[in-house]
Amino acid sequence: MFHPGSVSGPVWNARPRPRYQGAATHPASAAPTDGTATGPASRDRRGSPRARPNSGHVKDIEIYDAVGEEGFRRLVAAFYRQVPDDDILGPMYPADDLAGAEQRLRDFLIGRFGGPQRYIERRGHPRLRMRHVPFAIDPRARDRWVALMGRALDEAGFPPPADALLREFFAAVATMMINRPPSPAASRQG
Repeated sequence: MFHPGSVSGPVWNARPRPRYQGAATHPASAAPTDGTATGPASRDRRGSPRARPNSGHVKDIEIYDAVGEEGFRRLVAAFYRQVPDDDILGPMYPADDLAGAEQRLRDFLIGRFGGPQRYIERRGHPRLRMRHVPFAIDPRARDRWVALMGRALDEAGFPPPADALLREFFAAVATMMINRPPSPAASRQG
């Protein structure tokens, strides 16, 4: 069985800090309530989660072995097929760089989850928050990104442990990317 809180990795994947009022109650920033350890004792010396024998846990670096490069290609392609027509995310992606954005996300995910490190070789450290500063990412944009990626995961059809770990990872990192408060219109719609 997969347990929340087992997503780990290098510094760029740290748990998100609240960026707007109410973030402490957001599900992606909540501590696990199932008794799962998330402290140093639950990590190996590289900071990766320890997998317990027969526990169903999957390490993040094992995702590439489970889904392969083709799996990440399917996932990212399914995500980017939705972006151009999306009223929130579409305007954030320049039409002339959609293929480049797709390649960058695919390379990042492949390297992050145990495959070849093409992203780092081409672009260096991911610096995700810094690279996303030019984009107005509020809670609505975060939620939409997570929804589109959720649909892409549904379409990709990954094994359940890999699917669950990726959903948790995407929710946490998307929350970390929030760099604007909720818009006044969104606040009134509540």
